[in-house]
Amino acid sequence: MREFMAITKALSDPNRVRILLALRRHELCVCQITELLGFAPSTMSKHLSILHHAGLIQSRKSERWVYYRLLDKTVPVAVREALDWVKKSLGRSGQAIADAKKLSRVLKTDLAEICRRQCR
Repeated sequence: MREFMAITKALSDPNRVRILLALRRHELCVCQITELLGFAPSTMSKHLSILHHAGLIQSRKSERWVYYRLLDKTVPVAVREALDWVKKSLGRSGQAIADAKKLSRVLKTDLAEICRRQCR
């Protein structure tokens, strides 16, 4: 039951859903996700923490960057079904399409440059 409540909480915020949709095709650095959504680093950290606690995403550290991705197919059924629902139901929304276009531009930008801008 706790797992379902954590998933429900994670999916209750449209910005966390936007993060999940951004991660559906790419592993992304925190800086890239922050650039996409335009949040303060502390806000982004809170959203990523809730998604991670719900078991929807996982992270890895590489040098000074932390990358996030959706969990693979070995996740519990509830998590897989939640992610599938998000992708199918919301993946073609106006916001998702706009985010995909912006993410395309973000991915073409040097990662170190994105991080430098956010650390100012």
